[in-house]
Amino acid sequence: MIQTEKPFDLLIVGGGINGVGIARDAAGRGLSVALVEKDDLGAHTSSSSTKLVHGGLRYLEHYEFGLVRKSLAEREVLLRNAPHIVWPLRFLIPHDPSMRPVWMIRIGLFLYDHLARREILPGSETVDLRRHEAGQPLKEQWRAGIMYSDGWVDDARLVVLNALDAAERGATVLPRTRCVSARRDDGLWAAELQGAGGDRRTVRARALVNAAGPWADAFLREAVNWPQVRPLRLVKGSHIVVRRLFEHPYAYIFQNPDKRIVFAIPFEGEFTLIGTTDVEIHGDPGAARCDAAEVDYLCAMINRYFRRQITPADVVWTYSGVRPLLDDGADASSITRDYRLELHVGDAPLLSVWGGKITTYRALAEEAAQLLARPLGITKGDWTDAAPMPGGDLGTVIAASGDPMADFEQFCALQARQRPWLPATLLRRYARAYGTRMERMLDGATSLAQLGEEIAPGLYEAELDYLRRHEWAMTADDILWRRSKLGLHLPAGAAERIERWLAPARQFKASAATV
Repeated sequence: MIQTEKPFDLLIVGGGINGVGIARDAAGRGLSVALVEKDDLGAHTSSSSTKLVHGGLRYLEHYEFGLVRKSLAEREVLLRNAPHIVWPLRFLIPHDPSMRPVWMIRIGLFLYDHLARREILPGSETVDLRRHEAGQPLKEQWRAGIMYSDGWVDDARLVVLNALDAAERGATVLPRTRCVSARRDDGLWAAELQGAGGDRRTVRARALVNAAGPWADAFLREAVNWPQVRPLRLVKGSHIVVRRLFEHPYAYIFQNPDKRIVFAIPFEGEFTLIGTTDVEIHGDPGAARCDAAEVDYLCAMINRYFRRQITPADVVWTYSGVRPLLDDGADASSITRDYRLELHVGDAPLLSVWGGKITTYRALAEEAAQLLARPLGITKGDWTDAAPMPGGDLGTVIAASGDPMADFEQFCALQARQRPWLPATLLRRYARAYGTRMERMLDGATSLAQLGEEIAPGLYEAELDYLRRHEWAMTADDILWRRSKLGLHLPAGAAERIERWLAPARQFKASAATV
């Protein structure tokens, strides 16, 4: 329950990556924090990205050197602090002489290798596609390419783990709770919150953070009645998933005649993730879906490069995220991905987050705390750059080598020795999702039988209970498409069985909320 008698230091509206990042940072500085999200945590843009921790190679073409430098530095921080959900990925750019000349790409990659300190990832190199295994799936015309490094991230889990860390540091995290209105009242913000069941309550806070992502401008206009609202451009990025197009672990970045780029990335072992598009939209961001034209476009771009051709019939899943970008007058694919923090102090501080990208969320949260330090009297300094995410503290159970990827493999080997009863694929999935938090999720189990009933293949009651109690999972979609991507792997009917299992807990929570 929310304690309404004493004001919070900070009320954050928006449970995407920026909102939970700010909640974690502020809670770690000793502030009392409440975070509200109208849907599930990370339900929209923050679970619908291309799932990359990257410096933004193409941003160099637009001379955004500061953004690239910041992103490259953050890439290293995330690789170190969340080695279970962030890991290195090697990308191949097949060279197309009709587009960017090779010298331009090499200069760009030289800058990419050296703009920020790089300790974990290898640098770029030129490869002969007639000999390298990454060239085998490509058409014969692609003979040379350049390979470079970036990182992969489980975006939805990154959101949840930030929220989990914030909650363990004292924050109140309230998914499925809408901020209906907020007004300044006697030096505080008075905010009316509405829960999923329709119940309303008022909380007070010393400062308000608008981290509503694609809804940030609408929140200011409709809930806060703010007189001047910065315009956002909403750009839909759609992705398709098909059965695996190649066996090797490398990803591709394809240059296309329209000057846009498309990624083809190994995904969930059995699949290839392809994206993204850049389509400006108007209206409700929550209604954005991947349309037929986008599917056709992504298939055509892939077919330009791969020997194996795909059609819309090969697509097994699509998703779309809406990026809230600062309106700088550029076309949709060229608008800056940088962010801006806008602080209004007045009787009570209001901080709005405009734009941003998943790679720089931690730096954004740190800057937000720094801006709020004076009006809120924050004295504790920055701390998140060296703080592992929940489950990322592998060095507490293994002798850390300094190489996050090697450390993760060492952690998996330790778990296999300690838990020989866990099937190898299940153990690795647990290690990836939970890291050292496997111990809490398994709760002392020493056999599969002790994990409870197998509600769906590879999904036992122990895990469902953990996700419900500790990670705010309330629906099958929360579990199958955000806390995991098991929705791609499980047979028809799995969602219904999970819903039946969750139903009693939902009914109990709903009845308790009315008491």
